[in-house]
Amino acid sequence: MIDVHCHFDMAQNPEKYISDNEKRQIITIGMTNLPSHFQMGMNHVRRYKYIRLALGLHPLRAKEHAQEYSKFKQYTNETSYIGEVGLDFSQEGFSTKEIQIESFEFVLDCIKGKQKIISLHSRRAEREVLDMLIDKGINIAIFHWYSGSVSTLCKIINAKFYFSINSAMIQSDNGKKIISEIPKELVLTETDFPFITNNSITYVYQYLAQLWKEPIPKVEQIIDSNFKQIVQKNINNIPCPNNKT
Repeated sequence: MIDVHCHFDMAQNPEKYISDNEKRQIITIGMTNLPSHFQMGMNHVRRYKYIRLALGLHPLRAKEHAQEYSKFKQYTNETSYIGEVGLDFSQEGFSTKEIQIESFEFVLDCIKGKQKIISLHSRRAEREVLDMLIDKGINIAIFHWYSGSVSTLCKIINAKFYFSINSAMIQSDNGKKIISEIPKELVLTETDFPFITNNSITYVYQYLAQLWKEPIPKVEQIIDSNFKQIVQKNINNIPCPNNKT
């Protein structure tokens, strides 16, 4: 199984969390909210085969971004994963809209041409995130927990970006509608731990099996194949399904 977006650094016992996933051979990509968090965690995950840590600059931490820019640039080449990054124009984040745009542009400028895998926050700013990705020539990205319009969803699909699906999306009619519109070959899975109570990837696989009218092993095969497609476009030391690198 594959979890492309979680926050294991926020677990009560992060070492146990990632150790358990390692034993279960769950490919797990841990987001960070700031480069200083990545700095603290990067050496702890190096010994694991299935665990990776992403370099993040979360939009809801925008007021702290300026003092983190140098660290982001410093650690860009220490990981193939970038996240959580993006924009948040919801009521919670709107007051820092201009800072967020400047920061996201900085992130994209740092990574363009480097074939990083980006996990995107795009709440109430889905079209703006897409436009900036295209403008900067970014071709590998995952829209985490997409909740925008179907019209923008179709534009993202046409651009061949991926979507990571979690158990919370299955609990709403809008989430189910979004999932039903995404082609199988662009679907990945996530838990967004610890922000979702019932964050079982197994539950997501079961739902996709029902939606796609496929047995669960076939769903696992599809998700594995999608992740491999991203890996093949990328570069450094990324874990693949079936113990391949």
